[in-house]
Amino acid sequence: MRWSRRTEVVPSPNIWYYQADYELENRAQDSGGEIWRVLREEYDWAGRDVLDVGCGDGFHLPVFARDARSVLGVEPHQPLVRSALERVKDLSNVDIRHGRAQRLPVRSASVDVVHARTAYFFGPGCEPGLAEAERVLRPGGAILIVDLDVTSEPYGRWMRADLPHYDPGAVERFFARAGFGCRRVATEWRFATAADLEAVLKIEFSKPVAEQAIAESLQRNGNRETDLTLPVGYRVHTRVKPTGLVLPGHSAASSEVEDSSSSSPRMP
Repeated sequence: MRWSRRTEVVPSPNIWYYQADYELENRAQDSGGEIWRVLREEYDWAGRDVLDVGCGDGFHLPVFARDARSVLGVEPHQPLVRSALERVKDLSNVDIRHGRAQRLPVRSASVDVVHARTAYFFGPGCEPGLAEAERVLRPGGAILIVDLDVTSEPYGRWMRADLPHYDPGAVERFFARAGFGCRRVATEWRFATAADLEAVLKIEFSKPVAEQAIAESLQRNGNRETDLTLPVGYRVHTRVKPTGLVLPGHSAASSEVEDSSSSSPRMP
């Protein structure tokens, strides 16, 4: 889809409308914890203040809460805000606020980590959110963005079929110009049943692509009915906010306003 600077909130067609199936997806994703390992290597949040942008129903917040001093989830969709509040109701160091990436309800220089996982930050067009993330970060803090690696197989091939105008190379160049490092992460999704896998792929792809993805995945797993796996690649983009004086025109973020003309997909 085309991302406009005027766009405030773009509905996420999976979790907004199929929350139960998206819960299955969240539980299946990154079964070996590779994304969490890479995130912690990039910037350890132990004892720090974490902001999760586009937190959805709060699935990832308890993981941060184990070690962080405080965790704040910001989510634009009110039904998901209510679900997130319910999920974290027993965690004293976690809070949820209704808000948007472009207008974070957070004080300037008040958090150490801004995390976003397959939410809002899909490349060109997300400059307002990047500026907000920079505003709320303390010096020395980090932006950690997790998105899908659309060059990886087979999941990336299915995404490219549904998003023929999406250019993963352009997205990587955008983040590189904005001062981000990039690490590719190979993960494995694991499903308890074939029915769970089918339900998840149906909310992620158009009907013909979903049918192809389901058939290929079942064949890959020997047409088993239980304990199915699916390889899925991700990228982790990281940028640390400078702690010293930065001259005008030399900020790591100075180039993030360039090239805002690419299409950006809604990802899981």
